[in-house]
Amino acid sequence: GAGRAGGERMKALDPREVERVVDLALAEDVGSGDVTSGSLFGEDDALSAVVRVKERGVISGLGVAGAVFRRTDAECVWEEMTADGRPVAPGDVVARAAGRARGLLAAERSALNVLQKMSGISTLTSLFVEAVRGTGAKILDTRKTVPGFRVMSKYAVAAGGGGNHRMGLYDGVLVKDNHIKAAGGVGSAVRKAREKTAGKFEIEVEAATMDEVRDAVSAGADVIMLDNMDAGQTAEAVRFIAGRAVVEASGGVNLATVGEIALAGVDFISVGMLTHSAPSLDISFDVLE
Repeated sequence: GAGRAGGERMKALDPREVERVVDLALAEDVGSGDVTSGSLFGEDDALSAVVRVKERGVISGLGVAGAVFRRTDAECVWEEMTADGRPVAPGDVVARAAGRARGLLAAERSALNVLQKMSGISTLTSLFVEAVRGTGAKILDTRKTVPGFRVMSKYAVAAGGGGNHRMGLYDGVLVKDNHIKAAGGVGSAVRKAREKTAGKFEIEVEAATMDEVRDAVSAGADVIMLDNMDAGQTAEAVRFIAGRAVVEASGGVNLATVGEIALAGVDFISVGMLTHSAPSLDISFDVLE
């Protein structure tokens, strides 16, 4: 039951973003040229290969991997056997590639790096989504992403059935602990943010204690993020907030604790490890003899 588990529909990746990531990957890996493939194969030597998954998971990044191969061999035939967001099992062939040996072998590592990392994120997300199924809580990502790979990471979270928190600092107000310290408390931070943004954004604020939760409610925060609270404290906060704000739990969330946090009645649970610690899915590129 993994993959697309109650998540919002994945938005298609922006082709310009795909191109940017492909450029970046090939610039650092191929650089001025693949000296190994260049010395072993002629201009027109051809090969066929399959992309094979070695462990159970949820695939994502097929289109990006295909774009890497097409960049190094414009005539490459790239055929996807499944779709992003689908469950995969050991031995599954998820794509086939045919084209010039030099081009495909130059692209192999970069294509796999993207596909393995994105699929790892989708897979881990699907496990979290499964762990809260039936509770009413939705799993969200964070901004804890590797620079340059945020859009891909957040797309992969959606492929695993999770939801996307804000993309960056520019598309949402989230008043965090350091903002609160510097702005003189939860209440004044929320009021100041609301006044300055003039209703353009929902105001979300972090609360680490029940006192901060009370301040956030009385200041009229739209979303209250409970920071590093255990399940008991979370339940108490949810009862106090009583629908006056959307409630998000964050901090210290893992697969062992997420179910209990969800049952405490929160609306959202944001999980940093989806993007900062997801292990890559084991996927190989196998040339056919």
